[in-house]
Amino acid sequence: MTSRRQLLTLLASSPVVWSGAARAQSTRASRAAGASPWPTQPLKILVGFPAGSTPDLAARSISESLSRQLGQPVVVENKPGASGNIAADLVAKATDHHTMGVMINGNLTVAKMLNPAVPFDPAKAFTPLSLIGVAPLLMVVAGNASGNNPNDYLQWARNLGDKGNYGTPGNGTVGHLGMELVKSKTGITAVHVPFQGNPQVVNALLAGQLQMALLPPGLAAPHIKAGKLKAVGITSMGRSSLVPDMPTLRDADVRGAELEIWVAAVASANLPKPIAARLSAALVDAIRSAEVRQRLLNVGWQAVGTAPEGLANRMKADTAVLGGIIQMRGITAAS
Repeated sequence: MTSRRQLLTLLASSPVVWSGAARAQSTRASRAAGASPWPTQPLKILVGFPAGSTPDLAARSISESLSRQLGQPVVVENKPGASGNIAADLVAKATDHHTMGVMINGNLTVAKMLNPAVPFDPAKAFTPLSLIGVAPLLMVVAGNASGNNPNDYLQWARNLGDKGNYGTPGNGTVGHLGMELVKSKTGITAVHVPFQGNPQVVNALLAGQLQMALLPPGLAAPHIKAGKLKAVGITSMGRSSLVPDMPTLRDADVRGAELEIWVAAVASANLPKPIAARLSAALVDAIRSAEVRQRLLNVGWQAVGTAPEGLANRMKADTAVLGGIIQMRGITAAS
């Protein structure tokens, strides 16, 4: 496995913004692509989760700006199922040069590690375009959890034993892997219950069908403020600008459960390089605009916007981190 020092070095080398040389190269490639009529038809963004999920909201946050830049409509299509891998496979097999995908960590890192039957290899099937946004996950428990603080809520969750359960948007998603990591650090033994997406997880929590979950902060925060759910803490090392008032799991004495969820744009590996360069540049310009940054913030994402190399490095680093959790807990796609 990759050492933590190697991972930190790899992440530190990931460009968060386009370097001058990278942007110049992209500009040259974009001009070359400009000699051809691309795009000649509407672009499709495939999302592997339902409407209203955080990946869906990220895709819709960038679509209008991307459409203005490229001069064609940009249509978001939801293809939920198999923890996002149905949409990922459609993107991998796309040959029309007008299809891209907005995907989460799991689709672009450990999908095949979890299930050898997955028909694509994340390391080979995609052209990385840009990292769109990042966020910690927020551990929440049911509104009827006993206690008055995060430590009390954790003890309540431990006391449930195997009668407790937690929801995720699917087997092998970061919500699933992250919760198994939290369980390994806290002594919680709750049983996993997969759903099609996080909106369904929230509904099940509010209906009393689930006791806990790791959720995107933007999705959970309104229900916490309304007193319908309770917050244990976020999975980042420090507090997040997305939810500055939320404590961290470290504040509740949970160490070693730091993890981020992210959303990124990719296309098929067969996308011609000049088109990929033009699309990447347009994405970065959109993501880093004040308008889209605010839209992403409003739906729970801290905007990033990287060159393709930055996303490729993040994919490699997270494959090592998430792969370690899979090995540690013996997780498979059917777990």
